[in-house]
Amino acid sequence: MSPPPCSTADLAPTNLTSTVMTNGTGKLTKATNGTALAELDPSKLKVTITSSPKAYSSPDSTQWGMMDATTDHMITARWTDTHGWHAPELRPYARMDLWPTASCLHYATECFEGLKAYRGFDGKVRLFRPSRNAARFLTSSTRIACPTFPPDAVEELIKALLAVDAAKWVPEPGTFIYIRPTMIGTGRALGVQKPREALFYIIMAQFPKLDNPMKLLASSEDSIRAWPGGFGFAKVGANYGPSLMAQKEAQTKGYDQILWLFGKEAYVTEAGASNFFCVIKSKTTDKLELVTAPLDDKIILDGVTRRSVLELARERLADEMDVVERRYTMQDLAEAHDEGRLVESFAAGTAFFVAPVTDIHFRGKDIRPAKGGEEGTYTNKIKSWLVDIMYGNAAHEWGVVVEEKGFKSEDLAEEEIEALMEKIKTLKASKAWDAAMERMKTEELGEDN
Repeated sequence: MSPPPCSTADLAPTNLTSTVMTNGTGKLTKATNGTALAELDPSKLKVTITSSPKAYSSPDSTQWGMMDATTDHMITARWTDTHGWHAPELRPYARMDLWPTASCLHYATECFEGLKAYRGFDGKVRLFRPSRNAARFLTSSTRIACPTFPPDAVEELIKALLAVDAAKWVPEPGTFIYIRPTMIGTGRALGVQKPREALFYIIMAQFPKLDNPMKLLASSEDSIRAWPGGFGFAKVGANYGPSLMAQKEAQTKGYDQILWLFGKEAYVTEAGASNFFCVIKSKTTDKLELVTAPLDDKIILDGVTRRSVLELARERLADEMDVVERRYTMQDLAEAHDEGRLVESFAAGTAFFVAPVTDIHFRGKDIRPAKGGEEGTYTNKIKSWLVDIMYGNAAHEWGVVVEEKGFKSEDLAEEEIEALMEKIKTLKASKAWDAAMERMKTEELGEDN
């Protein structure tokens, strides 16, 4: 599949948010009719604690992706172009009600974030650089014409959910929980247009540890993940769904992920949904270089782990290596391998953390950065620095401690639940049920306004 053609204008940076933002904060100012729009305000959070808590179970890597591993609660906030943001709610995790014509289902008006919270060895729960995720979330939402918001409001709502659910779902030192803020267009009018309604929500789910060594299959010439002027820099669903066929092909051949290449030159970009790094000895200076693809063409996601790796390496490894963000090809990588200059390689991201790469297959050639499948010296060193910050072994501004509150719920008797279910079944059989539900929705909207 070839990338769509793009002109020079397509590659120029654009300020997509200039018409709706104030001072770059993500705060909306006016609605389409000229009235003031309400901002996303964490201080208005409404809290409803579940009366039916889930049973806790440890994350299982063998079942990952095949079961619901979400926590007890979620946070939701509605947005409309006539009102702005409605009061956010912390409520029991539950199914959502969407119209079949919702724009997220037809026009990919959907984006998300991914970050983790960690139970430190000092017993405290920490987020890792949440402000970076909140800022990127705003970038992604703007890219798909969904509403903007103050990034610090999203960060505060993440902390609010974590404060309630962390005690139960991140119980032991050394454990973590995955957090997924999401934005979807929910307007019911069918048509290619900017969403007039949207839903922001945050859920948390258990993930197993996924930083095992990985083998990569380089993408073929007719397969592409992102292109200049596109949306590879944003964390939108459309970046991931179309890549799944290639990922499945890689797995059937015994590889873990696709190493995505770009153009006839086969420029190296990302490893699956993670950023890709390699340590190479320079051919000209004989000095080690930590090399990764640049962000300037907007093909690469500005990963929080990526950014952290680069900053730590520049700060702590300056005497040992140069840190370089530049374009390089698979041929460059293959040549470095053949000449013994490819020292090690790893992928870095939130889900897979820092995972050493032991094998790369590139059109008939095997490139093995790590000898004997071992984790490289620098991979291990960078990984250990990040672990120390995440789990509180080292004091650092990137580790943001969250104050926990926990929750208590009153268990309902089974007979009470069954009796209520029977009442609901009887009411739903009534002809007035649908009309009553519609009227309740109308009244709720009126209360919010």
